[in-house]
Amino acid sequence: MALILDGNALASIIKTRLKDEAQELLTAGIRPGLGTILVGSDPSSARYVAMKHADCAEVGIESFHCKLDQDATMEELLEAIDLFNGDSNVDSILLQLPLPKHLDQLAALLAIDPNKDVDGLHPVNLGKLVMSEPGPLACTPAGIVELLIHYGIEIAHKHVVVVGRGLTIGRPLSLLLASKSPNCNATVTVAHTGTADLGSITRQADILIAAAGVADIITESMVKEGAVVVGAGTPFVDGKLRSDLSDSVAKVASAITPRIGGVGPMTRAMLLVNAIQAAKGRLI
Repeated sequence: MALILDGNALASIIKTRLKDEAQELLTAGIRPGLGTILVGSDPSSARYVAMKHADCAEVGIESFHCKLDQDATMEELLEAIDLFNGDSNVDSILLQLPLPKHLDQLAALLAIDPNKDVDGLHPVNLGKLVMSEPGPLACTPAGIVELLIHYGIEIAHKHVVVVGRGLTIGRPLSLLLASKSPNCNATVTVAHTGTADLGSITRQADILIAAAGVADIITESMVKEGAVVVGAGTPFVDGKLRSDLSDSVAKVASAITPRIGGVGPMTRAMLLVNAIQAAKGRLI
């Protein structure tokens, strides 16, 4: 039976540590603060932002929220970002993505102070990742790596196939896994929905990470016996949360993330890590 990579359990451990760190900051006169910006009323986005505020309260991070209408202008969005940039009580900023199509996502990300970029998606911070310089890491990639390390799964010198090339997971994850850090240093192949004969690529993976956002894109026949499999894509189909992994994948994997309680809790935990780290910048 495949080992279950329990993200809930590890996230709980991380949050316990962060509570102590937040208390140490408070003792030093610093209360960590996270500002969130939500444009529109997409139910899944609103629910996710609410969970992040609950997480903040749990570990001792003060949270501030800005809600903009679905038809908000770019000027209004930039003004909201600028207010958080200039607020000394806000150490980090979360812009909930995706934005409505009429808004310029890149311009919005560029407007965030890189030092307050809790998602690690500002081009400056992505550039630091490319150059192996310290900076906030994209939350889901960082969470996946932490999950693998926690369960004793060796990454170095392994062949990792990442299925997905998105800004939030696939691209930064492939860079992180291939970096020379002691816990990474993998050989990484990036595949995606446009890859011909996808199965011929995924069957080569010692570690297979599916982040395409396409339900059941990875099936049992596409996985090498004994591979470690991580499902990071969470598409909604007919209003129900699905996975990039079909249920049959567990039959051949040596370790696998559950559909619920795998990568998701780790993404949220690493956002808190970035928020606390940003607050520590006030100690300098």
